[in-house]
Amino acid sequence: MHIKAVDLFCGAGGLTHGLLKAGIDVIAGIDIDEDSRFPFEANHKKTKFIRQCVSKVTASELSALWKDAEVRLLAGCCPCQPFSKLTNGQKKHEDWGLLSHFTRLVKSTEPELVLMENVPELPQKGALLFSNLLKVLKSLGYQFDHGIVKCEEHGVPQFRRRFVLIASKLGPISIPSGDFSNEKKQKTVRSAIQDLPSLESGQEHASDHLHVAAKLSDMNLRRIRHTPHDGGSRKDWPDELLPDCYRRESGSRYVSIYGRMWWDRPAPTITTLCMGLGNGRFGHPEQDRAMTLREAALLQSFPKNYKFIKPGEPLVRGAVGRMIGNAVPPALGKSLGKAMVKHTESLLSKV
Repeated sequence: MHIKAVDLFCGAGGLTHGLLKAGIDVIAGIDIDEDSRFPFEANHKKTKFIRQCVSKVTASELSALWKDAEVRLLAGCCPCQPFSKLTNGQKKHEDWGLLSHFTRLVKSTEPELVLMENVPELPQKGALLFSNLLKVLKSLGYQFDHGIVKCEEHGVPQFRRRFVLIASKLGPISIPSGDFSNEKKQKTVRSAIQDLPSLESGQEHASDHLHVAAKLSDMNLRRIRHTPHDGGSRKDWPDELLPDCYRRESGSRYVSIYGRMWWDRPAPTITTLCMGLGNGRFGHPEQDRAMTLREAALLQSFPKNYKFIKPGEPLVRGAVGRMIGNAVPPALGKSLGKAMVKHTESLLSKV
């Protein structure tokens, strides 16, 4: 049976790309961010991008997109900022209610399959909204599974923890175990970015405008040069290179800041600000610079040829960094998609 999906909060298309690779027909992605239009459309020629706030999407609009689909999938990752630990307990975020609109659309359309991805903190920080979603799923006869997924076990070359919920009206369903549970099989920084051309601080590769290294200040250039290759940290710096905040006892815990990635381990969690040396362990394993946007995209498991900006347009680093850092890793989307395809085929073949 053929699955047709609508991807809510689709962004630049990470989840859509993974679902397509799994054999699911993603017919539309919906997002309010106009910056996402080009990468979504350029990389998915047959999938429609709809610029619209999900709070305004109606059941009739989704039904028109699905048409006569045999199996409908409603998928999405609503903005995670309200539930992230990085919001420091902020209670009223502008995106707080978007999970309730995801629930509303599940309730009003009752698709055969539902997929949601978000930050691990969602069940706690969004307890009321999440419990309401579960209540709705139970009342409509869905069977479901949810929990924390380790992305490196699903082919993503990155240590990343995400919350996943998967639900079905067709029968029992479970979050799949990844094909990379064995640490020796996991993809690494080396496997993802080793073949990219070398760069110096501030240098841009001539044929890939995403492969550009931010220009480091004189102080940060001294710091990275004093950081040992392949996993080194500021523990090896002379005292004069330490920022004042790290001289205090309270700063002693944040050893990874300004550190280098390891070649033969998955990368740390890629964030929207991973191009900055002082924002985490985002130093290149051996080159004296922070990671580039292209490297960040590869570590998120996007293909090397994935387009994020129109040819000839200037690179807006913040916008592209946001799209990459906020994306569902395509490899995770593919793994979840393959599980839903297998689930659907195994159940409907018995009908």
